[in-house]
Amino acid sequence: MIARHLTFPFLCLSGLALALSACGPASNRYALIEESLRAGNVQRADQIVEEAHKDYDAKSQVLYRMDRGMTLHLAGRYEESTSVLEKAEQMVEELYTRRISTHTKAFLYNDTELPFEGAPYEQVMLNVLKALNYAVTGNLQDALVEARRVDHRLNVLADQVGDKPDAYKDDGLARYLSGILYEAAGELNDAFIAYRKAYDAYLAAQTWSRTPPPPMLRTDLLRITDALHVTDEHAQYRQAFGDTPWQPPSDPQQFAQVVVVSYNGAAPRKEDQFLDLPISLDALRLVLVSKQLQGGSSANSREARAVESVLYGLNGRVVRVALPRLVPRKTAVAIEQVSLGGADRAYGTHTELVQDISALAAKQFSDQFNSVAVKAVARAAVKYMAAEGVARSTRAAAGRDATAHLIALLVGSLAKALAISTEEADKRIWQTLPDEIHVARLWVPPGSYELFVRPIGKGGGPIGRETVRAVTLRAGETRFFTERVMP
Repeated sequence: MIARHLTFPFLCLSGLALALSACGPASNRYALIEESLRAGNVQRADQIVEEAHKDYDAKSQVLYRMDRGMTLHLAGRYEESTSVLEKAEQMVEELYTRRISTHTKAFLYNDTELPFEGAPYEQVMLNVLKALNYAVTGNLQDALVEARRVDHRLNVLADQVGDKPDAYKDDGLARYLSGILYEAAGELNDAFIAYRKAYDAYLAAQTWSRTPPPPMLRTDLLRITDALHVTDEHAQYRQAFGDTPWQPPSDPQQFAQVVVVSYNGAAPRKEDQFLDLPISLDALRLVLVSKQLQGGSSANSREARAVESVLYGLNGRVVRVALPRLVPRKTAVAIEQVSLGGADRAYGTHTELVQDISALAAKQFSDQFNSVAVKAVARAAVKYMAAEGVARSTRAAAGRDATAHLIALLVGSLAKALAISTEEADKRIWQTLPDEIHVARLWVPPGSYELFVRPIGKGGGPIGRETVRAVTLRAGETRFFTERVMP
């Protein structure tokens, strides 16, 4: 009977190598992408994602399209970006019906076996980016289609969440962008509804979103309620907003509008944190010595994990639990100064925070952590018991044969090493998103200008690169521009 187990050590070794080799490429890829973005080389950043397509496994194709859609957007290839993001959205819809077998495999292995669908805020960002792709190219009608799609998505999300307090069930940025698009298209009633929903969304989430209603949104509500002669709401907003400066609406056809959207910093990443739980005194000593020898920063490296998997497998009395840890990376940018300069005139404003992606990611992470932790502990226990069962069965089959007994010990150790090495948290997240999104709006007379965008650090001085564009604006036109700022 022991002969049936002779091939098992080789299977375990193969599984151990495969599990450990799966770690690393993603973090290296994102480091290269961010390095390219810091250098202002958006084309190279997109090329890195494209060349890494095969590194995104079959279960991470939505994530690949999210990343690629973002880098194509930054590279100015808006039509291609929209096509890729559209495919990601279709795949998300298809993944609503999952197979039980996939969940079973994920429970027995790790959560990376589940297809990546993206968090609700990431799914909303699919529509936001598509709307901006259309808006930047002057296609307001298709941008409004995305505004209506995101309205439907958010309504469905609100129904799913119900009355749960402090839940992510609306999105201030998505609503506010919709309002800007509706107003640019001359659909003032829809713009008013979108602005009102944006304001309510910001208020509802401000305890955790770190994004209060932008001051310019208050100005928009005062301006548009006055234009629509919505007397009661206008009076309520005037009372609520106090000394907010605003001007009565003038004929928008006599002016042009510039909208600058700035993507600042890098979205959070996720990394593993391992809890090695000893179930004997010898195992406790081994875990303590192992952690002490490796030190802090190197403890989660692939090499350290490989060594620990072998040592803990030989000991046979260690259970490993893998949990994700969110690592925020806050931008150093406070605002962007935006100015339009002509031959004999100049106009200026600054951007305002409209979305804190890191806060959304932290909220999603916090809401899911308990269920993720419970499942991770249960999975680790089941894998340990399964490995223990393999060890016992091979020892029983070996009997008194010395050679077979050694093989049985090897099989048992490798089974436990494999159970430990396959423990990995699901670290997938839309990492090519920014940390924060800022927006500026500026109305100016039609004409030819130079558009300057200068990032300002939190210390008050310039930071990063100033960009300059030549811009010709027509009366009644709204032009959208995007910036990528990495500091």
